[in-house]
Amino acid sequence: MNPMRALRQYQKVNSHAQISEASPHRLIQLLLEGGLDRLAQAKGALARGDIAQKCLLITKAIDIITGLRQGLDAEKAEDPATIEQLDSLYEYMNARLVQANVSNDTQIIDEVMQLLVTVKSGWDAIATQ
Repeated sequence: MNPMRALRQYQKVNSHAQISEASPHRLIQLLLEGGLDRLAQAKGALARGDIAQKCLLITKAIDIITGLRQGLDAEKAEDPATIEQLDSLYEYMNARLVQANVSNDTQIIDEVMQLLVTVKSGWDAIATQ
């Protein structure tokens, strides 16, 4: 068996196991990690000149952010204004990623990655409370 194929299969099984056992809070963390991973991979694809792969990976990151956005629930929030701010932030990130995809701009990808890191650090801090 091809070692890379075996590694990918292991990662897929491991991911499915993490998801099936994860709390809703952990699922958000996994989505944020997935978005960051896709954007890092997109930057690598762009550096290699693999534009098709870059497009695919940025689209996956947009899909993840869209999923995060759709999961926002103002009715369950202690502060609905926070939900509105997150919704606007996710909308901004997606718009910037569309721009990065069109212009092949790694600085925009970096900007969105930093925003995701900031959101993720907030989620990570909640987990420790």
